[in-house]
Amino acid sequence: MSVELRPLVGPAVRAALDALADLRIRVFRDFPYLYDGDRIYERRYLETYADSPGAILVGAFDGDRLVGAATGAPMEDHADDFAAPMAETGLPLTDIFYCAESVLLPDYRGRGIGHRFFDLREAHARTLGRKVSAFCAVIRPAGHPLRPTGFRPLDPFWRSRGYETVPGAMARFHWKDVDQDTETSKHLQVWTRIL
Repeated sequence: MSVELRPLVGPAVRAALDALADLRIRVFRDFPYLYDGDRIYERRYLETYADSPGAILVGAFDGDRLVGAATGAPMEDHADDFAAPMAETGLPLTDIFYCAESVLLPDYRGRGIGHRFFDLREAHARTLGRKVSAFCAVIRPAGHPLRPTGFRPLDPFWRSRGYETVPGAMARFHWKDVDQDTETSKHLQVWTRIL
C-alpha cells in the first residue's frame, strides 16, 4: 500500500470534501471521539475549508482513494466555537493557524503519515505568516466504558512535535455518541506550539 500525500488548496479542497466527510464519519466513530456522524452536518462543517482562502487539506491517497486527511485554516476563518477558547489564551487570533482534524484509516497508521500531516500544515501556516499552530483534542475519562483495552492517547506524539496544553483553555461541543440517543456536551483541550 503506497501512500502519496497531496497538499490541496483553493478549488481542490472543495473537490475532496465529500470523500473527507465520509472519512471523518468512519474514523471518528472510534474512541475517543465516538462520533455518530451524519453527512449533512459534515458537508456544512467542511465548507469552512472551501470558503477560506488560507485553508489547506492534506490528503493521503492510496491511488485515487482518500485514506487519510488533515485540515487547517487561519483561526479567524474557523468556527467561533474554536476561536472562543483560543481568544482566552491572550494570543491574537490573527497569529494562530488552526489544525483541525487528522484522520487516517487504521491500516495506514504507524508509517509517519501523522508527522507529515503536521509538517505540511505547519509549513503552510508559516507561508501565511502565522506564528502559532493550535488544535483541540477530545477529553474522555480514563474509565470510559467504550475505551478499548490497550488504547494509547496521542499526547506523547503531540508533545514530541512541540505542542503543549494551554491550561484552562477548553472548547465545548455537542455531538451524539455511538452509544447514545441524544447529543451530549464534550470538552476538548486546546494545544498550541510556536512555529
